[in-house]
This record gives sequence, structure tokens and C-alpha cells, in this order.
Amino acid sequence: MSCAWNGKTWKHCQRIYQKVPQWGGQAMFKKMILGGLVMMAAGTFVFGRGAFSYVKTVGQEIRQTVKSQVPLDFEVRRAQQVVEDLVPEIRKAMHVIAEQQVEVEALEQAVSRRDVGLKQQKEAILALRGNLAEGETQFVIAGKSYSQQQVEKDLENRFRRFRLAEETLAHEQQILTARKAALQSNEEQLATLISTKRELEAELAQLDARMRAVQAAEAVTKGTPLDDRPLNRAKSLIAELNKQLDVKERLLEAGYPGAGMIPIEQEMNPKLDISQEVDNYFQRELADQTL
Repeated sequence: MSCAWNGKTWKHCQRIYQKVPQWGGQAMFKKMILGGLVMMAAGTFVFGRGAFSYVKTVGQEIRQTVKSQVPLDFEVRRAQQVVEDLVPEIRKAMHVIAEQQVEVEALEQAVSRRDVGLKQQKEAILALRGNLAEGETQFVIAGKSYSQQQVEKDLENRFRRFRLAEETLAHEQQILTARKAALQSNEEQLATLISTKRELEAELAQLDARMRAVQAAEAVTKGTPLDDRPLNRAKSLIAELNKQLDVKERLLEAGYPGAGMIPIEQEMNPKLDISQEVDNYFQRELADQTL
């Protein structure tokens, strides 16, 4: 029911709103109901009779969008779990088949015993019938004498029981045939279920390998860059150390005092007395003055 934006239908929606049960949290619940009614009315007003198809399409788009956001590895694990959930079903089927096998074996034995009993009853019936065919009025069987009426009565009872047992055997054989067919069907289904599970496991293993290969390729393609800041700091430190060593080597090569070298140069060029140094410099002038 949609609440179209017209007087009659809108009044009907208001009646629905007023009939909301008076239980805890009723204010919030009424607000939700009223909001839904307003949205339905607005949707009907805007889209007309096609409002439901619009809502349905939007719902499908939302489902597809949400599904597309699910990680692929999560879906693979979910598929693996679905396959693993087949194990309890397989065990249950195996238990049912085991019970059916026991029942079929027991029924086969019962049918076999009944069949043997029927053959014995048939032989006894035919033997009594043979005695009656001789036309005698007295019969000696197993050392005991019986009249013709007694033999006929016993033959009648035996034949009736034989017919009932024969019908019972026919029914049991039908039951045995049906149970054998059910057992065979269940065994085939179990074999198919086990085979299918193995195939699915193989396909899942292949799918997992393909997914890992794709993820590895994506990691190489997208390649999150490594943080090279520590490496750059190490390079800068080494460059600074090399610079400091270069400076020290240059100072050592220039004979910088305090570099640890023996001052042999001072012995090679002894310091002169200042008077002697002046005399040596003005030696010619001093000679002219003497003349």
C-alpha cells in the first residue's frame, strides 16, 4: 500500500499512524512510521506508479556496490568454508547408508529364511496331498494313525498358512527391492558428493594460487614506495664524515702546527740575532761608511 499525496489516501495513512501500539519507545517508533509514510508518499508523488521499480533498482544497485567492495580473499575464504560445511553432510549420509546396509542385510536374511520355510511347507503339503490321492481312509504318519478327515483338515490349514506366508514373502521381497534401490541411490549420491567436494577443493586451491599471483603482481605494479629517509640520513652522515676527514688530511699535508709533526725546519733555519740580521741586510751601506 502506498500513501499517494491526495486527501483520501493520506487520511488513511494517518489512521495507520494513529493505530501504532502504545508500548515503550513509541515516540521513536511513530516517528519512523511517519517518516516511512512520508517517503512513500513523496516517492509516489514524484515517480508515480513506477516508484516501486525505482526503489527495487536502487536496492539492487546498493547490493551490487556492497558486494563489489568485499575483498576477493574474503570471498575465497567464504567459499572454502562452504566446501568445509559439506563434511557434516557427508558424515550424516554415511551414517544413514550404514543403517540402511544393516537393515537390508537383516531383511535379506529374513526373506531367505522365509523362502526356505515356504519350500518345506510346500513339500509337506504335496506329501499330504499324495497320501489323500491314494484313496485311503486311514493314514499312518510318523508312527501315528490319522483319519482322512484329519489329514484333509491339516492339509487345509497348512495350505492356508502357506498362502499367507507366500504373500508375506512377496511383500518382504518388494520391501527388500525398494530398500536396495534406496540404498544404491544414497550410495551414488554420497559418491557424487565426495567426488564433488574433492573437485571443489582442487578448484579452490587453484583459485587461491591465482589470487595470490594476482595480488603479488598488483603489489609489484602499485609498488608502495619505501621510506628512504633513514637511508638519506645515513648517506648525509657519511658524506659529512668524509668531508671532515678531507679537511684534516689537507691540514696535515700543509704542515699545520699541532698536527703532530717533528719541527725539523727550526733546526734547518736557526733564528738569527736581530743585530746580525740588520748588519747582513745593510752590509753594503755599512762598508761605504767605513771608507
